Amino acid sequence: MDHAATARRLDDLINAGDIDGFGEHLAGDFVEHEETPGLAPGKDGVLAFFRMQLAGFPDLRMDVEDVVTDGDRVVARVRYTGTNRGEFMGMPATGKSVTVLLFDQFGFGADGLVREHWGVLDALAMMQQLGVVPAGPGA
Repeated sequence: MDHAATARRLDDLINAGDIDGFGEHLAGDFVEHEETPGLAPGKDGVLAFFRMQLAGFPDLRMDVEDVVTDGDRVVARVRYTGTNRGEFMGMPATGKSVTVLLFDQFGFGADGLVREHWGVLDALAMMQQLGVVPAGPGA
């Protein structure tokens, strides 16, 4: 199985707004290790998370820039872009655009479904670009 292609497909489905299609690639016992307060760390929580992302950033794009595979593990470096046009994490829309990097690691099962995910997003940069956290002094 080409797990790298599946990892890229996951972002393509999010970009298309097809969260149900995205969910078809997650195992029923999927575990999310990047927990979001208020959301369950399983498949349903992840689907709710991406629906929330798309409500806050209707033009959300997740563009894979690099992928590394090692057996049943895939790591992707992804550029996340979008314009905050809806409520997001309890904050009103700012109308501002963001561009941040994120790293995803997926663990796949023998059936080709994603069993686990770990992720890191530059949330501070996102909040600074949205104007809800002041930017630090320039270097």
